[in-house]
Amino acid sequence: MQEISWDDFEKVELRVGTILEAFEFPEARRPAYKVKVDFGEFGIKMSSAQITKHYTLAELPGRQIVAVTNFPKKQIGKFMSEFLVTGFADENGDIVLTAVERKVPNGSKLI
Repeated sequence: MQEISWDDFEKVELRVGTILEAFEFPEARRPAYKVKVDFGEFGIKMSSAQITKHYTLAELPGRQIVAVTNFPKKQIGKFMSEFLVTGFADENGDIVLTAVERKVPNGSKLI
């Protein structure tokens, strides 16, 4: 594992947002959803997430997630992803979302 400096870490904008809506993403190569997330003062943004094994579309709205918000936008087929949803792979390689223990203001930065 390569060590990074504190300055390197501070460059990563890890922010919390609340999922407003989740949609099917049938065009994705691997099963995924599209998510619309409110990042408070940083706006409402869209991304995709390969989280279909552990989450249904109905249970995602209202859930707070942790995301990298300062990556460049990424084209995924006809869809433009505006941030990176973070998570951890379980024992089967399926993604479990990174979340906060208690509700915090949307847009809060991990410190």
